Amino acid sequence: MARLIFPIILLLFGLVYLIFTLNLPKSNIGDPNSPMYFPLLIASLLIVMSAIYFIQELRKRSENFTAFAQLLERATLLRIIFTIVFALVYALLFEPLGFLISTILFLGAVLFLINGFKHWFQNILVTIIFSAIAWYTFSQLLDVSLP
Repeated sequence: MARLIFPIILLLFGLVYLIFTLNLPKSNIGDPNSPMYFPLLIASLLIVMSAIYFIQELRKRSENFTAFAQLLERATLLRIIFTIVFALVYALLFEPLGFLISTILFLGAVLFLINGFKHWFQNILVTIIFSAIAWYTFSQLLDVSLP
């Protein structure tokens, strides 16, 4: 039954997110429901994916479940701690360095933490391509002002 905890938490989170989404204020300009379309899509996807995840885990309930033991391993705990530290540094650097540079530094640090230096080329490639596409999408296509 321990393997069902995370899918249930995700499902509950999706439902709470859906409730908050439905309580968003209406827009005064254009379509009054436009502020809720994207969050509604995210909430719906989270609920559907969580339900699928729950069903998959329910089918495997008789198998050995070692996820909690793996979570408490030293290497895993260090990765979690370093990722949190990297996220805090990212938040502090976001404004002074801007979106593109701070995202490259953050994503690169996390990828090197997870993949190691053995895959340095792949880490750098993914970091630069993802950051550039994210910047282009928000800045140019969606016309969102980024620092």
